[in-house]
Amino acid sequence: MAGKLADALSAVDGLRPATSAAAEISWLRTDPAGGSVDLTSDAVEIRLVALRLPLPPLLSAAETQVRETLEGTEWAGARIRLVVTDIDGTAFTG
Repeated sequence: MAGKLADALSAVDGLRPATSAAAEISWLRTDPAGGSVDLTSDAVEIRLVALRLPLPPLLSAAETQVRETLEGTEWAGARIRLVVTDIDGTAFTG
């Protein structure tokens, strides 16, 4: 499910999953983007990097994508927490 959520968020122009550099260079076969997602029985937390501003419309679009992806799963009613861990420098240009 973590990978599906990360894939769904790729449809939101201006956000990307926050990945760890350590996960990207690990010898273990993992999906670094999936590492930005934490799932518990009642909550879904996703760490993101903003590539542009303003944040409110981006986060609204991200929440919509997450809700659609969770539809019909055990997390359909879960609380969603979107955490912007960084803002890319390109967000401040233009």
